[in-house]
Order: sequence, then C-alpha cells, then structure tokens
Amino acid sequence: MTNHGKTGRILVTGAAGFLGSHLCDALLAEGHSVVGVDNFSTGKPANLAHLKRESRFELVEHDICNPFDFGTVAFVFNFASPASPVDYMRLGIETLRVGSEGTKNALEIARKYHAGFLHASTSECYGDPTVHPQPESYWGHVNPIGPRSVYDEAKRFSEALVMAYHRYHHVNTRLVRIFNTYGPRLQSSDGRVISNLMTQALHGEDLTIYGDGTQTRSFCYVSDEIDGILRLSRSSEHLPVNIGNPDEWTILECARQILDVTGSSSKIRFEPLPQDDPVQRQPNIAKAKRLLGWEPKIDLRTGLQLCLDYFRQSVERGERATPAISPPQSRASVTQQTSARH
Repeated sequence: MTNHGKTGRILVTGAAGFLGSHLCDALLAEGHSVVGVDNFSTGKPANLAHLKRESRFELVEHDICNPFDFGTVAFVFNFASPASPVDYMRLGIETLRVGSEGTKNALEIARKYHAGFLHASTSECYGDPTVHPQPESYWGHVNPIGPRSVYDEAKRFSEALVMAYHRYHHVNTRLVRIFNTYGPRLQSSDGRVISNLMTQALHGEDLTIYGDGTQTRSFCYVSDEIDGILRLSRSSEHLPVNIGNPDEWTILECARQILDVTGSSSKIRFEPLPQDDPVQRQPNIAKAKRLLGWEPKIDLRTGLQLCLDYFRQSVERGERATPAISPPQSRASVTQQTSARH
C-alpha cells in the first residue's frame, strides 16, 4: 500500500491468521505483491493454501520477536499476535513479547524502508468500559494484572510504541482498534462467541453462554472489517480508529440468531462468567465514518448465513468448540478472584 495508491510490495505479519489471511487476499486483489510472515503458533497454513501458486505471494515462517528483514517493502501491516482468549491465555508470555519486541521489529522495517505502517490493535484496549459506546478518546478501564492483561496490556503497550515511532522517528503509522470480527477461517476451537456457538449448534450440543447472557458484543463480518482497515491504511490519520460494527447484541440474542440460522435444536446452558470479561462492547464509529467514509454493510444474520458452510465443513472435519479457560494462577490471584465483581 503506497501513499499514492500505486501497487507495491507489502509485508503482512501474522499472515496465516484469520484476519491476516483475508488481508493478504484483499491486497493481492488490489494488485500488490505480498510477503506474508507467520510463526504458525496460532496461524494456520491452510488459511493461505489457496495462494500456493500465486506468483505475487511469498510466505516466510518466522517469529517476528526475532529481528528480520525480507527486503524492501512499501507498507507493513502488523497483525502478528494471538487474538483469541484460548490462545493468549495459553501463550501469555509470547503474547506480551509479540506486542513489544515483535512490534518494535516490525516498526524497524517500516523505519528502514520509509514504509507506511498499520498496527492491528483491539477493542480490548477499552477493557470493561465505563463509557458506552466506546470512542477512541476513551482511555479504557483495564485490569493491568488480571488474567486477560497479557493481551490487553500487550496491545496497549504496542499502541504507545507505534505512536512513539511516529513522534520520534517520523514513521508513517496508523492504528486500527478492531472489534469482534467473524467469518470464514475463524477457528472453531478459538473460544470466541461466534465460533463457539456456531460449532456447538452444528454439533447439536448445548450452546454455552457465560454469565446471564445480557452482556453485549458488536459483531463485524470479516469483509467489512478488511474494507475499513484498507481505507485506514490509505488515510493520513495517525491516531487510533475504531473499525467495528456498532449494531449491539446481547450474547443471548446472538445465540438465538445462531439457532435460527443453523436450524439447530440445541438448548442453551449458562456457565459462570470468566474474570474481567467485558459487560458491554460497542464501537463508536463516528470517526471512521467522517475520515474514511466507512461503515459496515453486513448485518449479523446475513453474516452468519455467509459463513454457515465454512462452519459446517469444520464440523465435518471433527473440529469442536473450546470452553472458556482460566490461565495458570498464583495463590494471590486465586485469593483476589474470591472477591472479584464477576
């Protein structure tokens, strides 16, 4: 992605992940050449298998926490990081490292080649918000030492690092805060709402809802998310921009939509809410509308129908949903949880 809209050689870290692989597809469709980098700790080679014979695509296996240089690039999209609760609680230290060391190494590539840079941040920067919906100006309400902090604080630190490279080294950076996204290539076992409920429904298992189901999320279909990210990459905005669907759903409403779309007769089962799980999550996208002319086009029901075949195929392969997990805990953290608000 060049500043003048011309095609160029693009670096995508985390290329084999859910969003990274869709981003590679979109960049190739625009005529760019793409170097994809992934260490496959959570990314899947199968997500990029369809590009095996694409001459403009190169895939390199590498951990970006170690310095790297794969030649001149015009733009860097930094999407390397575990993103699902199952993955970042299993890989807590690795998640902190890729948010710090990995992001620094990617920024150094942009600095060396005077390339543009877009960093994939997250709505988790807002934590369990006290402001609703969440504008980019909101600083967040995050537990810095809780179980989710390995992801939340890694992303908050990486945002600070990106802004520091912009201010001190004049790197041409952008920051996207991504809200809940779903679609094909979302792993059935990654523990996120849509993948869990779709997989359980198609298996005929009880749909697991954590808490009472009144907590809310805003689900953005992957093609809308990628469109917003590409628009941001072509902009001159350096401060964070929310890209997500502001159509807010309770988890219980989402589960009922999934039962309807899948035709499943599964029942709904309630389980305790994990610690620090946000009660509300909804993006304020006024900035994206104003600066990028962007807003999502695909509603939840349509999006679920669009990815139904993908999840059916996943179930046929024997893939299953993953329940919410707890990270390793110290004695102190167990004591703290006895008085936690959840």
